[in-house]
This record gives sequence, C-alpha cells and structure tokens, in this order.
Amino acid sequence: MAEIEAAQAAQVDVAKTSNGPAEGYEKKCIFCKIVNKEMDTELLHCDGEISCFRDIKPGAPHHYLIVPTKHVGNCKSLSKEQVPLVKRMVETGKEILQKNNITDLSDVRFGFHWPPFCSVTHLHLHVLAPASQMGFMSRLFYRLNSYWFITADQLIELLNSKGDTN
Repeated sequence: MAEIEAAQAAQVDVAKTSNGPAEGYEKKCIFCKIVNKEMDTELLHCDGEISCFRDIKPGAPHHYLIVPTKHVGNCKSLSKEQVPLVKRMVETGKEILQKNNITDLSDVRFGFHWPPFCSVTHLHLHVLAPASQMGFMSRLFYRLNSYWFITADQLIELLNSKGDTN
C-alpha cells in the first residue's frame, strides 16, 4: 500500500514539472511563444541563447528582431552583467544581415525602444537595413538620439557605466 502511494506521489510530481512552463518562459509573451514555436513565425536563427525572426511591421527592407531565447525584460531592466548578451545579440544581427547579402554595416541601425515606448517587454534588438531606405514613420520610430530609441552601442555604454549590481 505504501509503495502504491509513493508511486502515485512520484507520478504527480512528474506531471507537475512536465505541464509547467519552461524556465525563462512567460506564457503571455508573444516573443516567448514565437521562440518556442507556438506561433507560425519563421525563425531565421535559434540557439540556446539567441533567436531571430522578421519584424511583423518592417521599417526597412530588412527588419529583424533579435531576442534572447529565454525571457529577459526590457532594456531598462538590464544590468552590467548582461552586456555580453547584448553584444551577442548585435553579433547575431550582423550574421543575419550577412546571410542576406547586406555588407554595408554603415547603413544599418541596431537599437532598442526605451520603456515605456516598447510594445513587448521581452528584450528585443531591432536590426534595420538599409537605414537610408527607411520611410518617414520608420525614421521617427527608430530615431537616433530620441527619448524612445537607444542604439545598441548606447545601451552597452550605459550598462558598462552601472555598478556591479542593478
């Protein structure tokens, strides 16, 4: 009898862990759903740390979103320890551009919307190319030196200037 109860308890524990969300997954986050292939969105890159897909409302002929595979909050919530993640996101963006024959990195915009001006709280890097072909509204939404958009280099500099803890 005790063996049966122990076996049932073990089965309940297994069920709880298999039905729960994975670590780093927010069930209401659209980007978590995309990365976990719950949405019909083509992943251009996906590894244990970084994923990439096209922006649903492209602001340039090439507009990609680079996201951490595990849920990470917006850029304002980051600490100095996450600088390597941001750098890896930028490098992944450059790799995706090269795969799509974009070699002029001087005509590319890499950046993040600054809260509260981001529609999804999952950290995401916008990669837009060629920046010279962005339309009027895109130039406004992804404007350099604005209150609502920060370049990847500016974010890295900001994070490096923070103390060791956030």
